[in-house]
Amino acid sequence: MVMETHRFIYCGREMSGRAMLASVFGGMRELRGVNMSRELLHPDEDRFFTFALKLVNKAGTLVRAAFEQPCSEVHTKLSDTDLVTETDQAVEKMLIENLSKEFPDHKFIGEESVAGGAKIDYTDAPTWIIDPIDGTTNFVHRIPIIAICVGLAIKKQLRAGIVYNPITKELYTAQSGRGAFRNGFPIHVSATKEISRCLLGQSHGIHNLVEFGEKWLKITLDNHGRQCLAGIRGHRSFGSAAMNMIYVAQGGLDAYVEYGLHAWDVAAAGIIVKEAGGVLLDPTGAEFDIMGRRVLCTSTPELARAIKSTLTHVEYDKEG
Repeated sequence: MVMETHRFIYCGREMSGRAMLASVFGGMRELRGVNMSRELLHPDEDRFFTFALKLVNKAGTLVRAAFEQPCSEVHTKLSDTDLVTETDQAVEKMLIENLSKEFPDHKFIGEESVAGGAKIDYTDAPTWIIDPIDGTTNFVHRIPIIAICVGLAIKKQLRAGIVYNPITKELYTAQSGRGAFRNGFPIHVSATKEISRCLLGQSHGIHNLVEFGEKWLKITLDNHGRQCLAGIRGHRSFGSAAMNMIYVAQGGLDAYVEYGLHAWDVAAAGIIVKEAGGVLLDPTGAEFDIMGRRVLCTSTPELARAIKSTLTHVEYDKEG
């Protein structure tokens, strides 16, 4: 009998802001082999991370309270499948206002800010990349798979990521060189190498129909079909790019591929996948580009090659 290595993580207890910080940093200190004196690109990286954690906890309280009430106003952006709520806007506003007050020289790339006309300005400066609610459609339909996502890039390198599901109270964190954690406890990708044992996160990306029409439908269905013919174990789609990536990071999914994403969908979860031992690439196998609008993350390089061989790719103009 062949034993397979998977990690299954369950919902945790509710934490106060202080308990959240203690859990995260306590777990990191107790983990042997973690390089707490890692090379920094900025001397205040730890302070940036700690301050952002406190804000994400506060944002979680706002989102959880709204989730427990009937959804008030829902607006559309590019199409009826591209939703935004007052909660998305309020959470992003709170995060950016507090971060910019504390760190006035930092830059910001936020989903709702960009939707409102802000330009994407991705430079070497410390840059916060924010999705106030990844999985807004889930939020509107009261499906508890959502995430507040805050990523930090310095010199165009991902340095920290926070992904928080305030409904299940699961907090995922990573800092470059320190590993990945769920509520302060380390997580790791699975050991899956073969496509026959792969549970793949992949949606049909209805949002791509707006850009590509029926051409996209043929591409995604063909990709799906080739994976089935290759003997893939199964497909899953959870309605949140960040949570799909997190499920790879903690070993529930073995891989995730998606087209038509944005920097705020993948920044925070991307570094968590890498720090959990995963592979983060462009679906072509090239180096991952945070502005490239597509992602492939897997548990192992062997699985990345296997998934790549099933894909026909879609080209996007680079953002920023």
